[in-house]
Amino acid sequence: MSPAGGVLTAILALPHTGASAVLALPRGDEPPVTTPRDPAREAARRELSKRMYHENDPGLVQRALNAFWEWVDKLFGAASAATPGGTLGLVVIVLAVVAVVAALWWRLGSPHRTPPPSAALFDDRPKSAAEHRAAAEAHAAQGHWNQAVQERMRAVVRSLEERALLDPRPGRTADEAAAEASSTLPSHTDRLRAAARVFDDVTYGGRSADTRAYHRLTELDRDLERTKPVRASSAQSTAHNTRQGAAS
Repeated sequence: MSPAGGVLTAILALPHTGASAVLALPRGDEPPVTTPRDPAREAARRELSKRMYHENDPGLVQRALNAFWEWVDKLFGAASAATPGGTLGLVVIVLAVVAVVAALWWRLGSPHRTPPPSAALFDDRPKSAAEHRAAAEAHAAQGHWNQAVQERMRAVVRSLEERALLDPRPGRTADEAAAEASSTLPSHTDRLRAAARVFDDVTYGGRSADTRAYHRLTELDRDLERTKPVRASSAQSTAHNTRQGAAS
């Protein structure tokens, strides 16, 4: 070690390399050597950017999760601070909202898309009323009430067509069939309309049928078989009398 220009020069051997380095050390009566701030910051950044310092850093997914949970924590912290009663009040409000949503879901059921009102009653090859009845009974035996209701309603309409009470028309809807059949079977008008609504709700409205709906349709089918049709003039007179009775 020897003095050189106001500093002490030291030659150090670097281990495992066989090389040596020259260090400039300040003398006891000289100020220490300093590095400007910007170059020092840049040197530190380059050093810390080396891979060896980041081998144990969390991955991208973990960092994203950490950021998310920090955001949730801040959100609930702000909400609890603004809610009367603090955290307990916030929990009570959340539980109340969940209870209201659950009650509405239970009362109204899951939302369903409204079907087009012009959907046809029959969607496959023509079948006889007996075939539709047999299919309905087979579905009912398996507890498939939606299909049973559909087939029984088709049996009702096909039976009316076979009795010439309705003109065979492939594109007819359940509502149209009920309205047309009411002119010759006025005593069953309400039941025919109710049956058409059940068919539309099950087939196009996403609702579920049950054994009671099927049994009502079955009884309607049997009653229509035993009912004699009314002539058009008599039907009009009956409807007129019914309206007068309701008005009085």
